[in-house]
Amino acid sequence: MVLALFDAGVGVALTAALAIAAVGSGALTRWAGAIAFLFGAVIVVIGGFPFLALLVLFVVASVLATRFRFAEKKRRNVHEGTSGERGVSNVVAHILIPTGLVLTAGASTSLLPPGALAVLYTSALAFGAADTFASEFGVLAGRARSILTFRPVEPGTNGGVSAIGELWALAGALTTSIVAVALFAAFAAPHLAPAAFLIVAPIGGFLGCQIDSVLGETLENRGRLTKGSTNFFGMLSAVAIAAALLLVFGMWR
Repeated sequence: MVLALFDAGVGVALTAALAIAAVGSGALTRWAGAIAFLFGAVIVVIGGFPFLALLVLFVVASVLATRFRFAEKKRRNVHEGTSGERGVSNVVAHILIPTGLVLTAGASTSLLPPGALAVLYTSALAFGAADTFASEFGVLAGRARSILTFRPVEPGTNGGVSAIGELWALAGALTTSIVAVALFAAFAAPHLAPAAFLIVAPIGGFLGCQIDSVLGETLENRGRLTKGSTNFFGMLSAVAIAAALLLVFGMWR
């Protein structure tokens, strides 16, 4: 689980280089980049390279989705940041749970076995991809409806969903899971059968995205949650759903 000293040094150096590149390209603010480096270093040292690689690919996909037709999003005031950059709250909301999972497994494999860790970690990032894709592509659909009342709402409204956005959410969750299978196999890291990734992780990620929308409409719109805390609880629900499915199907190992 914990990398050897040399590999750990390489992993930390790689994480630093990636964080610097993210800040330099305008994908992250400076403070967000610093936080991403700190948490990313923990993930790669304790979890290993496939965990870092999956996180990096998630960040890259999120940046590309955010910058897709960005000028149009900015005109409609549904854009992220001033030029598509992600700030501290966004990074913290999406990296706390993946890091916590890795730390838990590193402390006790009996509490969180390697195979279950790989699937739950993937589920967390599947949620992140589903939420980001649904928001960044769905907002361009031109119409949206409340996830609770189905009444028409402005695209970009908390709790607003569209058919296109839901399809992108499913695509994000499933793609993340497919990439995870390839990465864990390529690095020969302990993981469950591909079916666990291709069924459990996408379900957790997609349903977590729906819970995020419900929280956005019921609590964030009333000022009881921030965008970051809504994302955090959405990701937490995705991991909880995935964990429940692993236990039900007898795959907690």
